[in-house]
Amino acid sequence: MAVKWTGGHSSPVLCLNASKEGLLASGAEGGDLTAWGEDGTPLGHMRFQAADDVTSILFSPSCPAKLYASHGETISVLDVRSLKDSLDHFHVNEEEINCLSLNQTENLLASADDSGAIKILDLENKKVIRSLKRHSNICSSVAFRPQRPQSLVSCGLDMQVMLWSLQKARPLWITNLQEDETEEMEGPQSPGQLLNPALAHSISVASCGNVFSCGAEDGKVRIFRVMGVKCEQELGFKGHTSGVSQVCFLPESYWLLTGGNDGKIMLWDANSEAEKKQRSPTKRTRRKKPKRGTCTKQGGNTDASVTDEEEHGNILPKLNIEHGEKVNWLLGTKIKGHQNILVADQTSCISVYPLNEF
Repeated sequence: MAVKWTGGHSSPVLCLNASKEGLLASGAEGGDLTAWGEDGTPLGHMRFQAADDVTSILFSPSCPAKLYASHGETISVLDVRSLKDSLDHFHVNEEEINCLSLNQTENLLASADDSGAIKILDLENKKVIRSLKRHSNICSSVAFRPQRPQSLVSCGLDMQVMLWSLQKARPLWITNLQEDETEEMEGPQSPGQLLNPALAHSISVASCGNVFSCGAEDGKVRIFRVMGVKCEQELGFKGHTSGVSQVCFLPESYWLLTGGNDGKIMLWDANSEAEKKQRSPTKRTRRKKPKRGTCTKQGGNTDASVTDEEEHGNILPKLNIEHGEKVNWLLGTKIKGHQNILVADQTSCISVYPLNEF
């Protein structure tokens, strides 16, 4: 059962983040931002004047009290210990910001917006040094690659995933999820595939910097590996019965959290499944019927092939939580020394699930 953190918001929570020193923060509809202690007690609250939704928040790793928050077209810099006025603010995006990402050296901040643009802000000189414009629709998610401060990945509602180097103003690599899906299929598309295009909602990079995941509206979870200036899809499997709204690698691991519009939260061992795929034969075999049920933990590993053509039912989550609400944000973080999953959904509460066994 989840522990519920209440009293911090009166509208749906949209985003979450945690500092290295145990502070947590959440952003919500209507411009609300709240700081939390590890015991779930609200420590501070503010509401941005324009009342634009707070869509993304980030703690500074080197200065744990410093918080970056996007609301509307604006990025504000805050001191979480005193949520009164902004320390600084930037208006560099032309449309609503959906996601922020800070590079490992903390000198660059990326902000992705509804126009499809990604602005790269030089925090030291307080100016935009790159405007990356290749997405033809909303850019929903962007993430700098750990250990590579000049490289980032992005995805959007144009169904495209891109790898960028800031030395160039164009992407090094692009894949269209819907086109790739069509190429893999044999025979006509089913109605479900036509009704659920692969609009890309969320992207997350593992701490190694070379592996990243993307969640999309078609219910699939995709795992990519960066190979120089290109990427290869290592895994693609049906993780949810409707859109995958959030993907999140746990820190320093290949354990991947996913959350969906189906109200489910799942935990996957991406590294183990990729290794099994490498060992499996490349030829197609008959798909097995997927296992169903509401149990919270899947025991053992499956011996079935995990090639991309057989994704339905053969890759099983290590943990399956029936959360019951559409997931807006997922965060894996340690609270009082123990790993937990924090979930923001359509309610004004934050749900906390313990991950003691992992």
